[in-house]
Amino acid sequence: MRKVLGLALVAGALLISACNTIEGIGKDVGSAGDTVARTADGAK
Repeated sequence: MRKVLGLALVAGALLISACNTIEGIGKDVGSAGDTVARTADGAK
């Protein structure tokens, strides 16, 4: 039972850290998309 609880805690910690990383990547990609859109609008 202790092994299962330990594995669940480790998996939970990894899942939480992965969500933060994915959120950061999403913000970076969104920022890059906004920059491209503004550049395209400026070139019109």
